[in-house]
Amino acid sequence: MVIEQIKMPQLGESVTEGTISKWLVSVGDKVNKYDPLAEVMTDKVNAEVPSSFAGTIKELIAGDGDTLAVGEVICTIEVEGGNDEAAVVSEQKTEAAETVAVTTADQGNKARYSPAVLKISQENGIDLTQVTGTGAGGRITRKDLLKLIESGNIPVAGTKVEAYKQPETVQETVQVVSTQTAAPKQSAPAPNIPVEVGDIEIPVTGIRKAIAANMLRSKHEAPHAWTMIEVDATNLVEYRNSLKDEFKKKEGFNLTFFAFFVKAVAQALTEFPQINSMWAGDKIIQKKDINISIAVATDDALYVPVIKHADEKTIKGIAREISDLALKVRTGKLRSEDMQGGTFTVNNTGSFGSVQSQGIINYPQAAILQVESIVKRPVVMNNNMIAVRDMVNLCMSLDHRVLDGLICGRFLQRVKEILENTSKSTTSIY
Repeated sequence: MVIEQIKMPQLGESVTEGTISKWLVSVGDKVNKYDPLAEVMTDKVNAEVPSSFAGTIKELIAGDGDTLAVGEVICTIEVEGGNDEAAVVSEQKTEAAETVAVTTADQGNKARYSPAVLKISQENGIDLTQVTGTGAGGRITRKDLLKLIESGNIPVAGTKVEAYKQPETVQETVQVVSTQTAAPKQSAPAPNIPVEVGDIEIPVTGIRKAIAANMLRSKHEAPHAWTMIEVDATNLVEYRNSLKDEFKKKEGFNLTFFAFFVKAVAQALTEFPQINSMWAGDKIIQKKDINISIAVATDDALYVPVIKHADEKTIKGIAREISDLALKVRTGKLRSEDMQGGTFTVNNTGSFGSVQSQGIINYPQAAILQVESIVKRPVVMNNNMIAVRDMVNLCMSLDHRVLDGLICGRFLQRVKEILENTSKSTTSIY
């Protein structure tokens, strides 16, 4: 027998870790190759981890609710095809690898850290040699670093801090001593809120923690700027309403306003490719493909599946993908590949009546566009007459490291132009 390892897979672009939400097997269970072993949650997707081997489950290394970096071992499987000696050697290699991965105080510069820990420390200027971790054997975990960042108690060379702990009283604050001049004010730690009779404590799920971590990272790293433009969608509304009933009867899915907006954004991105970019530290990556991430909400989570090559699709094709992806999210059938490769996000905030909002950028993209609710309003026309028109606000958040107001303003003007000229005589949905 040989002992094989199952590791945490990378379930999406920029995903560095996953949380075991539920084990589907137990120690001693026999599994076939490709059988599902566990349900895993990330900030982008829920997915099942399949077995890479046929054999018997020997050990579940991670428990329900545990978060592990991509590449870390989650369980081991005993498979046929070797001898006991080979199994012993394999186990010894596993133990050796785990020993190397542990960070101890006497390892100094030779310490090994998980990819997630290294990435966060490099992006936030954290001196890992000055941090005492809370993981096994003093290992520094991703949670340790996120708590330090949130508290503002980020260690610099020459200081020593321990992993941030929740203060016992609301009055406790964190004071940061740094050699830097005019350091920015850091946020205070989360308060210890007393729970009184009648209050309801709602546990934070793994996926909610993942969403929170991704949003916090986006706000910490990307300097957000915001701009808005007003669009007269009267012609678009009349055109879509004249088609929707026949379209639904013929195609079997809805022709939504959102499909028109996604198509307009995709077309404008071909003309302003700078918007379709990402920050990469010492360079900006302008993406060739235009893949539009769309936000789809459930009762307790937000997912961002991707419409690939949106600029090459018709309005009908985009409407079909919106319908299919939304159905996958709400039935729990969304796959990791459905979430990968997004280059720009469009969020349909108008679906619940919002008329103005400021979105948080979907890291590592450079911008997000919020499509607000279409509302009837009195508008002064070119002839100084007042008319009732269907108006919609488009709100754009941008990463100011990558984009400036000028290029974003021109991009929004182009989206506005496309939408205001959408009509039966100018626009085909096929």
